[in-house]
Amino acid sequence: MNDSSAATTVVLDVWCELQCPDCRDALDDLRALRARYGDRLELRLRHFPLEKHRHAFAAAQAAEEAAEAGQTWPYVEAVLGRVEELDRRGEPFLIDIARELGLDEEEFDTALIDGRHILIVDADQAEGKAIGVTGTPTYVIGGERLDGGKSQEGLRARIEEIADRLLTGDR
Repeated sequence: MNDSSAATTVVLDVWCELQCPDCRDALDDLRALRARYGDRLELRLRHFPLEKHRHAFAAAQAAEEAAEAGQTWPYVEAVLGRVEELDRRGEPFLIDIARELGLDEEEFDTALIDGRHILIVDADQAEGKAIGVTGTPTYVIGGERLDGGKSQEGLRARIEEIADRLLTGDR
């Protein structure tokens, strides 16, 4: 394999739930990965709302609305940074975060009412179940699934090891 066949971008699917304290704890790792790889690592938010968190499904829909405005990760980080407030306040909190980020709060409210993003969230959840995701955060990179819901210990190093291998073209 020659150098021209090396990947220019590696995709890291991040199966996440926006009411999950473990996902909040994973933000530091995600920030470090973004800092290390920049545009060479595409972080893709994948939704896996858990039934035990009653506002997680609405939060996933709101994140999709933020994605349409190009604000996926700022929105996700803002919500995860205050999971306790999401737990207490629900949908009004999701709309407040949109306003804080300068997004169209009325559009967020309408999106949560009309359910325009439900199919995306449902599809992510179904795909997650199909590949064995059982909790969040779970990462998939280079075909390997890494479960951060049990422990995040050593996961960033493992993700970096796989990303480095994929970026240099060593399979």
